[in-house]
Amino acid sequence: MIVTGRFWRATHRASSTCKGMRIMNHMEELAGQYWNALHEDVLPFWLHHSLDREHGGYLTCLNAVGDVYDTDKFLWLQGRETWLFSALYNRLEPRGEWLDAAALGARFLKSHGRNQQGDWYFAVDRHGRPVSGPWSIFSDCFVSMGLSQYALAAGDEEAARIARETYERIWVRKRRHLLDPDPDVRAHRPIVEFPLSMILINLCLEFAWMLPEERVQNDCRHAVDEVMHRFLDRATMLVRECVSPDGSSLDSFEGRRINPGHGVEAMWIVIAGCELLGDKETAQIAAEVALRQLEFGWDQEHGGIFAFLDIEGRPPQELEWDQKLWWAHLESIVTMLVSYNRTGVQEYLNWFDRLHEYTWLHFPDHRCGEWWGYLNRRGEVSLPIKGGKWKGCFHVPRGLWMAALELGKAAATPEETP
Repeated sequence: MIVTGRFWRATHRASSTCKGMRIMNHMEELAGQYWNALHEDVLPFWLHHSLDREHGGYLTCLNAVGDVYDTDKFLWLQGRETWLFSALYNRLEPRGEWLDAAALGARFLKSHGRNQQGDWYFAVDRHGRPVSGPWSIFSDCFVSMGLSQYALAAGDEEAARIARETYERIWVRKRRHLLDPDPDVRAHRPIVEFPLSMILINLCLEFAWMLPEERVQNDCRHAVDEVMHRFLDRATMLVRECVSPDGSSLDSFEGRRINPGHGVEAMWIVIAGCELLGDKETAQIAAEVALRQLEFGWDQEHGGIFAFLDIEGRPPQELEWDQKLWWAHLESIVTMLVSYNRTGVQEYLNWFDRLHEYTWLHFPDHRCGEWWGYLNRRGEVSLPIKGGKWKGCFHVPRGLWMAALELGKAAATPEETP
């Protein structure tokens, strides 16, 4: 039985408050823990094992010790890794090794990533020959994000031009409903899916340096409103993964699907978008939604966040519904810290404490480096790899980086006296 909501909050409030107070006394130490993991463990792992200096780009299918077990290159992960090293160079420290690593991805993408129509493949082989067509708009999203940051880092005008072109094509495809490779499939049951709206907010933030302010503001407002009005179920304060085009709920597997980690991750992105827009009211709602998602998605028996649940408590269709995934926990850590720093509400710190304890106990691989991605419900490693088709150099380093920054902000903020 999964216990969620008010019952959990009532029975755990006292003990959680004590833990939260303990965390408040160790913010600097915790920030150091996240910084050290980023610089001493995770980044060296990817710099050593992932860079394909022979053919360009990145090798992301890495086993437990970092050996390559498949050489196909997935464009959305190529874009993500390009973004990661470019953003580190731009925002943290202009290290030459980071810019060199970003250049490997950017050059490979510019040379091999898209077809004649300008759409980005899902996968190419090690040499850059397409092996999977442009069926996923998320390839376009993360490639544009990566090339935008690389253009800023390297002053690369070609990368900037391609990034802008791709950004524009994403919005055109979205507005014309050209996301489904076979629109006839949705003729009887039209569906719009949540993840793209979340990513579009992030893209607006990434392109703010490149595009006119009014354009960025308008695009960001549109995407924030979609997340908070179309996909947010106000009755439950949960984010549905799929809804009808008018925002109404669907009584189907897809329509009842809740991805707790997605919903929580989206809220720190919404908060960042709201800061761009100056919208404090929506940011406050987003923080509250994140709490509700965690209450709903937390496994009371074994700990951790479920991968998928049904909003009505019916059996989910995903066979991996009870897995515990790396990205969901790291993104939730970030969201709780972002929410705490902007509201000062203790409950966000309580949840950070719970997430931090579970995440650091189960995901880091202290023997070979980097983090496991896939745990079973009991928290045991179910797939002993560090990267593959879906996990690359993105969520772990970005999560550690953002958490360290937010912990540093919390440590520097004087505690208010009652």
